[in-house]
Amino acid sequence: MPEASKRKISIITPCFNEQDNVADVYGQVKAVFLGLSNYEYEHIFIDNASRDKTVEILKKIAQEDKRVKIIVNTRNFGHIRSPYHALMQAGGDAAVFLAADLQEPPALIVDFVKKWQEGFKVVIGIKNKSDESPAMFLMRKAYYNILKRFAEIEHVSNYNGFGLYDRNVIEALRKFDEPYPYFRSMINEVGFERAELKYTQAERKKGKSRNSFYVLYDMAMLGFVNNSKVPLRLASFIGFGMSIFSFLIALVYLIRKLIHWQDFQLGLAPLVVGIFFLGSIQLFFIGVLGEYVGAIYTQTKKRPLVIEKERINF
Repeated sequence: MPEASKRKISIITPCFNEQDNVADVYGQVKAVFLGLSNYEYEHIFIDNASRDKTVEILKKIAQEDKRVKIIVNTRNFGHIRSPYHALMQAGGDAAVFLAADLQEPPALIVDFVKKWQEGFKVVIGIKNKSDESPAMFLMRKAYYNILKRFAEIEHVSNYNGFGLYDRNVIEALRKFDEPYPYFRSMINEVGFERAELKYTQAERKKGKSRNSFYVLYDMAMLGFVNNSKVPLRLASFIGFGMSIFSFLIALVYLIRKLIHWQDFQLGLAPLVVGIFFLGSIQLFFIGVLGEYVGAIYTQTKKRPLVIEKERINF
């Protein structure tokens, strides 16, 4: 096949302090495309201002291999905005998200491409098993199941973005005006027919995960805010239900007091418990409302996804 007729695939790897892994992920992707001789590729690394030698290692690789392209951000713009920005810079006929920690198998790219050849515009990886902590895997699975139940559009369980996306999908995503994009739901929003491939998520072998509790919480709440109004409506339903319940309790107390005026003591315990219970319910739903207000605030700021410090090999 002539070189000019080769289709191009963009591999996108976000990284932050991944000096132990970037050379390995580069090498494994290169090995995969040795077997995909009918395709050419570019490997885009977008770095969130790493404080270790990640950028230094990538620059050495990029000097020897012009297929490696680097975007270095001025600061850490987070795990939501940075990868999506890199996707928008992809020049291939399709793009593949591949994390730098090698918990997703680069070898699965071959199967992604086969499904793409069959005509699927979206080919995603589904974690059916994981070598990570069983407790963490179960927590993730429970979250996906809850979100799937309440989401207004279809939501795929155990899917974290690892997959192949056709150029038509990327161009459709450009029409979204999302300064803080929840990529997983956006893929379902565009509606292209997809293929799903199952894989076992490997345990991170090198380096330390940057997914702190706050990062995981941020992702989880972003999923709910972008996919469902149920939490807001739940506040109304619970408020209505609690008002009826409180009225009935008050009516029972009134009747008992009228019947046993001298003997029946109201006591402070029910009053104190009721106040604390209602207060906690109110605080919980004020927090939920705050998440939606925060999402609106982020949208209205209209800030760019990232600010780039430098580009290499573009």
